[in-house]
Parts: sequence; C-alpha cells; structure tokens
Amino acid sequence: MTINELAELIIKSAAGSSRFIVAIAGPPASGKSTIAEKLSTTIAAKDKNSVPNIVPMDGFHLDNKILDDLNLRERKGASQTFDADGFIALIEKIYSEDENIKIPEFNRTKDKVVDNGKMITGENKIVIVEGNYLFLEEAPWNVLMGFFDLPIFILPKTEILEKRLIDRWLEQGFSLENAKTKAYSNDIPNAKSVLANSAYVDHTYEEISS
Repeated sequence: MTINELAELIIKSAAGSSRFIVAIAGPPASGKSTIAEKLSTTIAAKDKNSVPNIVPMDGFHLDNKILDDLNLRERKGASQTFDADGFIALIEKIYSEDENIKIPEFNRTKDKVVDNGKMITGENKIVIVEGNYLFLEEAPWNVLMGFFDLPIFILPKTEILEKRLIDRWLEQGFSLENAKTKAYSNDIPNAKSVLANSAYVDHTYEEISS
C-alpha cells in the first residue's frame, strides 16, 4: 500500500460524510505520525473539500508529576500513563460535533503537554487520529473503535521495531548499552503490549510506502 493509494481510499470512503474519522494505530516506532502527516498533505492536495487535520494521542500523556506520584515515570508511554478518559471524551466530541474543538499537543523537546495546542474546526471533514492504543481490546480503550470510520493498523516486523526503538535513544546521545536498556525496559514491552492486545482490523499493513 502507498500513501497515494491510501489517500484515494480515504477520500472515496469519506464522500458524502460531514465528518470522517481515520484511525492509525500501531506500536511505538511503527511510523504512525509520519504516515498521518503524509496522508494529510496528500489528501489536501487531491481533494480541496476534505481539509484534513490530525489528532495525536500523545497530547494525553499524563504530566510527569502525576507519573512520579503514581511511580510510573519509568513506564511513560505505556497505556496506563495516558489520560484515557480524557482522550476518549475528545474523540467522542469530534465524532458528534462540528464546532471548533481545542485539543492538546505533546512537546517532545520539553517532554510536556501543551493545552489547546491546536484546533479541529467544522471545516475538517477528515480527521486523522493516530496513537499506539487506539485499538486496544481492554477497557476503557475498547470503546474507541465505535468512533472510527476507517481503522488502519501499522505492523512492522519485530526486528525493525526493535532497531528503531534503540536508534531513538542513540539519537538522544545514549550509549548503545544504555539505549538497549531503555528500549528493552519500557519501549519494547509497550510495543509488544500493542501487538498482543489490539483488535484485528481489515486494513493492516507492514508498511505504507511514499
């Protein structure tokens, strides 16, 4: 599957809808954010009426202070370190309302959520939601599937995921040994949790090429 083919599928599927929600899920380092950005750009170029916008689940990371209080800082990125109820409420609102909706964004440089970082407007006919835990079959996440018009699961090979997750820490200046420790202590377990506990969807791809 290519970005171009997927964009055409989304545009065709969204025809006649006032709001069409695409969900892109997958383990960390599967390329969800990059795919969402490329899809949004491609859809906008192909269909001037779609006006796509992106909602990243990362805007619902719990604050580091809360994670410290819960003794969960070392597990940041796991499903229990997100404000699941707040995220679900936002998706339900996007699904049912056409008004302007402010949404939070995650600043990776500051490792902090920015409230009201961007806005979904009534013009955004196609909304692309991306995140690790969109298709989890456990509560409370399992209600999300009812809001998605087109769920897409990105499923790279395990060895590719592991390399990417280690490389993330290497790029931040960690030694190879420390990068592997960081990846195998949290990131890779999170990836395995996504793979083991997510619902099957028809549109599952190992990768989506440019």
